[in-house]
Amino acid sequence: MQTIILAGGRGSRLDPYTRVLPKPLFPIGDRPIAHILVNQLNYAGFDEIIMCLGYLADFIKLYFKDGSDFGLTIRYSQENIPLGTAGPLKIVNDLEDDFLVVNGDELTTIDFRALYEHHIAMQADMTVAVHKKAVHSAFGVLEVKGGQVIAYSEKPTLNYWASMGIYVINKRVLSLIPDNERYDMPDLVQTLLSQQAQVASYESEDLWFDIGTPSDLEKAKEEFKELRLP
Repeated sequence: MQTIILAGGRGSRLDPYTRVLPKPLFPIGDRPIAHILVNQLNYAGFDEIIMCLGYLADFIKLYFKDGSDFGLTIRYSQENIPLGTAGPLKIVNDLEDDFLVVNGDELTTIDFRALYEHHIAMQADMTVAVHKKAVHSAFGVLEVKGGQVIAYSEKPTLNYWASMGIYVINKRVLSLIPDNERYDMPDLVQTLLSQQAQVASYESEDLWFDIGTPSDLEKAKEEFKELRLP
């Protein structure tokens, strides 16, 4: 089974730290984020990883090399211009019919194999891993229609499904990605939905962090230091 790891982004929300180190190599305990991720993928049965690189690519190549130290094969695909989160998929060679796609800064305890098998069982064009989030409003929320208040909720909790940045994709959808231009995963999902393609969801209650700020990184370190990961 194949995995594409998207590791070419600038990580601008973590500037200035990302000026000297790519975000996937940020340490969580004694191992970088992407090191933890590669071990998890190996444990789940994925035997080939393609890392899509751009910013500070040589740092990542130097760390992971050919993957033999991790018990699998790692090869690289490098973009010359920023291609977003879906654009890099178009330039990867020798893809299997279905493959996992995950961000290189992903920190989660999701069962990657179960996600992949769910996608295959659903015969989906694309499967999106989703995580339930809650937003607590600090204000009263009103529903207004025709200049009249028709409903009122005092400081409600709003629940929604968030994309975890983890996908399984059938390669037939790659034809929808434009050549040599920035194209992101939300663009691909919207295109698939507009064509009535099969976009499945995989609901996860696993630990998951979107590491976008230094405080997010510190919180992730605290949560993960007690876990026994592969």
